[in-house]
Amino acid sequence: MKESFISVTEAARNFADCVNRAHYQNVTFVLLKNGAPFARLVPDNARVCSGRDLAELLAKTELPEETARAWRRDLQTARQRLKPPTDKW
Repeated sequence: MKESFISVTEAARNFADCVNRAHYQNVTFVLLKNGAPFARLVPDNARVCSGRDLAELLAKTELPEETARAWRRDLQTARQRLKPPTDKW
């Protein structure tokens, strides 16, 4: 899939063209604000991994016991350190 980097302003000025290119040409637009990635416009058929998908894949995966313990520790640490966003919008 092709990625194209454009400013938010350029995307706003050419929104219909960006939407058409995303749909018909499978182009993903990375929108830049002040030169930094800010948002994405992706084709609807782009693969997305949901939490449920990840849980199903992990349930089918057989890890060595030590690796599984290390992964579980890392997950618990991440859950303790990561805080939910205060502004949901």
